[in-house]
Amino acid sequence: MKKFPLFCICLICVSLICAASAESIYQVALLQSLAQGYFDGAMTVSDLKTHGDTGIGTFDGLDGEMIVLDGVVYQATGDGTVVVPADDATVPFSNITFFEPDISVPLADIADMAALQAALNEAVTAHGANLFYMVKIPGVFSSIKVRSEFKQAKPYRNLDVALAADQNEFDFEDVRGTMVGLYCPDYMGDLNSVGWHFHFLTEDLARGGHVLQVGVGEATALLDATPGFELFLPEEKAFQDMELSRDMDEAIHKAETATNGQ
Repeated sequence: MKKFPLFCICLICVSLICAASAESIYQVALLQSLAQGYFDGAMTVSDLKTHGDTGIGTFDGLDGEMIVLDGVVYQATGDGTVVVPADDATVPFSNITFFEPDISVPLADIADMAALQAALNEAVTAHGANLFYMVKIPGVFSSIKVRSEFKQAKPYRNLDVALAADQNEFDFEDVRGTMVGLYCPDYMGDLNSVGWHFHFLTEDLARGGHVLQVGVGEATALLDATPGFELFLPEEKAFQDMELSRDMDEAIHKAETATNGQ
């Protein structure tokens, strides 16, 4: 029998692992645990980057909004400015993948978030509504409202309560940048939020946050249709003692959509 050198076998293993990861959405913890106030970091930024180069999430203590773009993890802080966190910074919740675009959707004169989601949902319906989709939308945005928040102090409040009290909102007009978003199919309601969730980073990498409202002047949405899903769950007692079967849908909806004006 032909023998292969050890380093060749290792390279083959690495290749297979990367290929599998490229077809999976990797998730740290649950949106439901975040909604119940589990803000403790469960994975380092360094480890997170081994699972993908594109994604969204947040940081230990709900310290701002995460945008992962082209292999770099960015942190939109509570004042809306963007920094690159240290590799030993930790993450309580994130979704990430190795981005490989499968679908291109031209966008022009999109009036609001509902119109954007409708355009993307046409592509989702055509290619399979039970898959996951990571999307990158580089382009010109006629208007965009984002939010972020400063790090919370213990004892942590539920996510919607913390954001209602402490989120800061920022408005941009005719701005270039990239939206990064995730689509979860309907059956994911107990592990994440169903449908679309978007974060934004300006072209100069200086400002960003979670997207509340948007108008698109001209852009192209690139969608990565992904059939796989991997879930990492913290072993800490505080996480294991949570009642994760609680219905958090209303709180999650508020956290994702509520603005200071509502």
